[in-house]
Amino acid sequence: MKTAWVKVDPWNKSLVTTALEGGAAAVMVPEGYHQKVKELGRIITVAPDGDLKPDHEVVFYEVKSQGDEKEILRLALNATVVVRTTDWTIIPLENLVAQADNIFTEVASSEEARTALTVLERGVAGILIGAEDPAELKKILAIVHEGGEQVQLSTGRIVAVRQAGLGDRACVDACTQMELGEGMLVGNSSGGLFLVHAESVENPYVSPRPFRVNAGPVHAYIRVPSGKTRYLSELVAGDPVLCVDHQGRAQEVTVGRMKIERRPLLLVIAETEAGEITTLVQNAETIRLTAPGGEPRSVVNLEKGSEVLVALESVGRHFGHKVKETIWEK
Repeated sequence: MKTAWVKVDPWNKSLVTTALEGGAAAVMVPEGYHQKVKELGRIITVAPDGDLKPDHEVVFYEVKSQGDEKEILRLALNATVVVRTTDWTIIPLENLVAQADNIFTEVASSEEARTALTVLERGVAGILIGAEDPAELKKILAIVHEGGEQVQLSTGRIVAVRQAGLGDRACVDACTQMELGEGMLVGNSSGGLFLVHAESVENPYVSPRPFRVNAGPVHAYIRVPSGKTRYLSELVAGDPVLCVDHQGRAQEVTVGRMKIERRPLLLVIAETEAGEITTLVQNAETIRLTAPGGEPRSVVNLEKGSEVLVALESVGRHFGHKVKETIWEK
């Protein structure tokens, strides 16, 4: 998920309120206005008397020539660098984004925001929004939140589904309602995750719970933002996880509750271009994986050859981070 800061200089209460309502991570205000922001809501301030101080935790740097890039990369080792550009924008941002993870840039319009968030397909880590119109600010903040990660999905073919005894399975209840074709990526190996569909489907057994993914046993991996994974057992209220649709479009959602209960399980085995991958799910008709077209498929109706969506990667994981080393997970 990209980060959005809002520049409110001179002071404008309406812009601060819009920033708060639009999910901005911080506001930049003149000295003396830190407390006024805090009176309106809980948000980080960037100011000489704020939570993050310019020229310390945050550095502003204008790119005028290629030689400036080296200095920006040096500064980025210890601070967030907000880059300003003159009459050329894309090339310096591409060069910086390719080499650092904490580069921000200033934008004033939705067009500039889309450009900054997509350079090298990766985008800058965040943007400092200088829009003076609350309506335009709201539009830019919406772009930031819609422009989540893109996950590469592929097709797995079911090899077998068999009973696997009892286990502690976890439901992830998010603070967001998910649509048809959306769910979360879960599996026994971080190298092969299944798109487990949200409980957003009408059925004769229980009422839909579009905020819930009945994800799997507590040991399983789940994809979270920034390409990382976590164990289901680690998640608590307030943690971020990824909601992914059948086209790989991902958005960060917040965990509202974890619901862990002892339930009968099924082992699901699928063949993929990278070999066999597995996951475990609760043995119940309301638990579904996701077909390539986005259709939910109940795990009790899966047959040999059924196609489901999976996310594959060739690297291993160490404490949720990608690592290039020899790791086997069976």
